[in-house]
Amino acid sequence: LSEAQLNEHYREGGWMLRQVVHHLADAQLNGFVRFKLALTEDRPAIKTYEESLWAESVDGREAPVELSLTLLDALHARWTLLLESFAESEFRRTFRHPQRGELTLDDALQLYAWHGRHHTAHITGLRERKGW
Repeated sequence: LSEAQLNEHYREGGWMLRQVVHHLADAQLNGFVRFKLALTEDRPAIKTYEESLWAESVDGREAPVELSLTLLDALHARWTLLLESFAESEFRRTFRHPQRGELTLDDALQLYAWHGRHHTAHITGLRERKGW
């Protein structure tokens, strides 16, 4: 996508496509850290973050999307390596989320996968509507 296209909002009142890409990197990075905490601590309480404020930060609004795409590629390679090493019991390990309560890593993995598809659909939906 061009810079102008990346600066388009996927819907009125929504983020620019650029912000969506950076948000995905932020969210997946937080997810990976939460997995590592759940593997190395007993039912850790995880910290949330202000997603909207992160998206409005200068890197969320202005950074080249290639930075977050590179981060996602590397992060997903690490996460895949970790997940492929899991015994079934490790998917049952948990962390405690302030709003969602206790989540198993299996449930969290499904949630992060859905979240990625959800935001990717925002991008592809706008591309289809605009004929890009």
